[in-house]
Amino acid sequence: MTRIQIANGATVGIGSLPHRDLSDGVAFALDATKIATIPSFPRRSPAEGMTTQAMLGIEGITVGQYGAISVDASRVDPLAPVLTDIQHDAFTGFRAFLAAAAERRGAAAVETVKWQLVGPVTLGMSLRRAGVADHVAFDVAVRAVRAHVGSLLDAVDAALPGCSQVVFIDEPDMTDLTDAGFPLAPDTAIDLVSGALAAVEQRAVSGLHVCGEADWPSLIAAGPQVLAVPVRASLVTSAGYLQQFIARGGVVAWGAVRTDGPIAYTVERPWRQLSDLWCQLVERGCDHQLLRQNSLITPECGLGTHTPAVVERIHRITSELGHRVYDQAIASRFVLGA
Repeated sequence: MTRIQIANGATVGIGSLPHRDLSDGVAFALDATKIATIPSFPRRSPAEGMTTQAMLGIEGITVGQYGAISVDASRVDPLAPVLTDIQHDAFTGFRAFLAAAAERRGAAAVETVKWQLVGPVTLGMSLRRAGVADHVAFDVAVRAVRAHVGSLLDAVDAALPGCSQVVFIDEPDMTDLTDAGFPLAPDTAIDLVSGALAAVEQRAVSGLHVCGEADWPSLIAAGPQVLAVPVRASLVTSAGYLQQFIARGGVVAWGAVRTDGPIAYTVERPWRQLSDLWCQLVERGCDHQLLRQNSLITPECGLGTHTPAVVERIHRITSELGHRVYDQAIASRFVLGA
């Protein structure tokens, strides 16, 4: 994997921000994390919703200026080209971030960016709910995700030449993968996600994010280079799979700051929860040094439903956690003579 500083507790954002003022939101995003994260701003415009962005350009689907979606299921064609209109309101935040980042010079220059796009399973489920037949919905979703990934990679390259990219495929519907009523067999869903990750890996570092509890061995099997997980006790049962993942160079993005329920005011509770989880994973066979070194620190999920003030607090805690992980990762290298 191309490391590009994706290790030792570097911080990165997840998903949306709540800012209605575009310039304020972009300025915050540029400085909030170690790896600058291109956000979406669904409160500024519903068109920036992640599913709406992904549906843009699909034959038979019309996305209005303010995010209204009209689906003519009879016209949705899995063989039709998908065009990514980067000038559409759905990508206003994306464009504004790139424009602001391009103006930075010297020590403030942006060397790595992370962005995210809804994956083929979740997009296919959305098309299915809109009345598109199953076999068409998922075929179209695969083509749309691949087309959007290529176009957005091009947009970043054009605005920020030489800038490294980390691209997370967002699959919130994968939390239901093992449910009896899920319309895809687990192996089929994994293959769809794996194909989307492969499209990313031609030019960037691939990540996979599922907001919530999931079947982590299945997600690891999809082959991401970075796996985003929430800091939950349930991860302990997947310790063997996580160890195999980090041993072959995989990076875990720890969603260490909860974004639901009561929001922490200080770093202490999230730090204790992360440390306790790591201790349990080490007891189950995970390498304590790799857990710290092959790590990113993130909020658990997107922040679009919170206030800007709460978002600032969450990212402050995320940053403090990242510093603590960095200190431990560097100390463990020193102790071991690495």
